[in-house]
Amino acid sequence: MFTLNDKSVLITGGTGSLGKQLVKTILERWPKVKRLIVFSRDEQKQFQMNMEYPSYDGSCMRYFIGDVRDYERLKKAFKGVDYVIHAAAMKHVHIAEYNPMECVMTNVMGAENVINAAIECGVQNVVALSTDKAAAPINLYGATKLCSDKLFVAANNIKGFANIKFSVVRYGNVMGSNGSVIPFFMQKKKTGTLPITDPTMTRFNISLQEGADLVLHAMENAWGGEIFVPKIPSYKITEVAKAIGPECKIEIVGIRPGEKIHEEMITESDSFTTYDLGKYYAILPQVPAFNLKEYISTFKAKKVTEGFRYSSGKNSEWVDAEGIRELIKKHIDPNFTV
Repeated sequence: MFTLNDKSVLITGGTGSLGKQLVKTILERWPKVKRLIVFSRDEQKQFQMNMEYPSYDGSCMRYFIGDVRDYERLKKAFKGVDYVIHAAAMKHVHIAEYNPMECVMTNVMGAENVINAAIECGVQNVVALSTDKAAAPINLYGATKLCSDKLFVAANNIKGFANIKFSVVRYGNVMGSNGSVIPFFMQKKKTGTLPITDPTMTRFNISLQEGADLVLHAMENAWGGEIFVPKIPSYKITEVAKAIGPECKIEIVGIRPGEKIHEEMITESDSFTTYDLGKYYAILPQVPAFNLKEYISTFKAKKVTEGFRYSSGKNSEWVDAEGIRELIKKHIDPNFTV
C-alpha cells in the first residue's frame, strides 16, 4: 500500500497555492511523514507559512531557501529525499512574454536541474506540474512548459540504472490559486466593473484539492513517462462574471498577448498515445520504458479514438453561474454571497 509515512518529500515552489495545499493534504493523510521540505525562493512566504506549519519542536517541516535555477543548491536540498514534487514555475503569461529569458531559465533550465539533481541524489519519484497552456502552445509560458514536459518524460530514458520514475500532471485553471480569474473578479467586484477579455472565452476548472489529489495519484501510480490529465468541467468566462458580480458592468478589454479563447489539455496529435484510465487520461510516451500491454491490463486502460481532442470549448461537462457560486463557497469562501 502506498504511503508517505517515514518518507522524505520535497516540493519546489512549495509556498505557492498548490504547494500549500499539498503540504496540508500530506500532513493529514500521512502524519508520520519523515520530512516535508518546502523549497522556494520567497523568504517572506516561507516565514508566513512557518507560522501555520511550524518547523520546530519535532515537526517534520523544513524550509529551504533556493531557486531551481541553482543546480548546486538543488543537490543540497535533494539529499536524502525520496519524493520530489516540482511545482516551481514562472507562470503569468503576459509577464513571460515581456521577460522571455527569465521564463526559459526557470521553466526549462530549472526543470533540467531538477531532473539531474534527482538522479544524482537518489530520489525515487518525481512528479512535475504542467498546464493546459503546454498543449499546442501559442505563448512563451506554454512553450516552456511543453519543453519541461518533454524533459521529464525523456528523463525516464536517460536515467541509466537509477531507480527513479518521472511523470507529469497537466490541468487547467486552479480555482482560487494566486493570479487566477475568480479571486481577481472577487476583488474587481468592488469597483462595479468586471473586465472580460472575450465573451466567448472558456477555461477548464479544477479545485486546489483536486489538483493535489492528481499529483498524489501520479506519485502512487505512475510507471514513468505519463502525462496525467484529469476529467474536469469547463466554464464560460461570462458565467464566472455572472456568478460573482451579476450586478456589475461588463467591460470587454480584448485578449492579452499569448492568450487563447479556449484551452486544450490533449491535442489531436496526442490522441495516438492517449489512454482513458477512468477518472483520468494518460498521455503515454511514444516509446514507453515499460511493457505497454501490461500497463493497459493493469489499469484497464482504453485507447481514445484517433483525432480525439480535449478542449475547454468542446467539453462534455460544464459548470454554470450557480455551480460556480457553490464551488466558491466550498473551496474559497464559505461566506460568499452575491
